[in-house]
Amino acid sequence: MKLACLIALTALALPAAAQSAGKAEVFSSSEIHGQLAQLADQAKAKGSSGSTLGDYKSHALKLSVRTTSGGAEIHGHFDDVMVVTEGKATLITGGTVVDAHTGSDGETKGPSILDGISRTIGVGDIVHVPAGTPHQLLIPQGTTFSAFVVKVKE
Repeated sequence: MKLACLIALTALALPAAAQSAGKAEVFSSSEIHGQLAQLADQAKAKGSSGSTLGDYKSHALKLSVRTTSGGAEIHGHFDDVMVVTEGKATLITGGTVVDAHTGSDGETKGPSILDGISRTIGVGDIVHVPAGTPHQLLIPQGTTFSAFVVKVKE
């Protein structure tokens, strides 16, 4: 009987141990604002900049800052979830990537999107772009756009 109770308790404890195997992380507001300020300086020189807060098996947490529009892209293996933290942009989704080229990593890129749907996004907006969906951000000239991004691996 004691052995059966020990086996039962062990079996019940395994799922709890699996759930608590990682450690919780907190990225403070001041840390985030500091990183975004550094990225904004870099983006002014290069057009865009980004950093990874954490990269995990199922997802990655990132910061992204743009001062110029990006090209069109399709992610083959992950969804994008964005929370806009500064500025406005036009998000184009759907349609067809013009002059599309797919790399060995499964990422498809091109200069623009034909026949997509355009939406204006701004501070506080949350955007979900599923894997396989063409998308592009157009940044108004002279402005800065930043976002907290979760890349969810499929």
